Amino acid sequence: MKAVIQEDLTGCGIACVASLANVSYQQVKSVARTLGIDVADRRLWSHTAFVRILLNHYGIQALSGESPFRSWQALPPLALLATKWHRKNNQTFWHWVIYWKRPDRPVVLDSKFTLRNHVRTDFGRIKPRWFITVHDQM
Repeated sequence: MKAVIQEDLTGCGIACVASLANVSYQQVKSVARTLGIDVADRRLWSHTAFVRILLNHYGIQALSGESPFRSWQALPPLALLATKWHRKNNQTFWHWVIYWKRPDRPVVLDSKFTLRNHVRTDFGRIKPRWFITVHDQM
């Protein structure tokens, strides 16, 4: 699996789905439009429904509901993590990343376009709030 870089400010969820589906950012963005999901819609990073709709479109199974983050060791082999969680005007927001227990070591795939390295192992700097378990497609 490769990190896909987000091309829009609110495109982290789209980029995560693209990574999991092994397709381009533009492909997922185009599918999102046909499903009525606009990349500018804040719900892409304040609700889970849009990301779940896109995962389902690509046949990627995710457990229903979200689980609170307890520790890196307690995470499943593949998960969408909500990081940079914050509340603004009584609405919650976060940044989507992928946690993946690769055969050689666990990594976080982070789509943020300003990062030098999108495959992260600096777990102490990443502050997940909760996660969605994704069934491993590998």
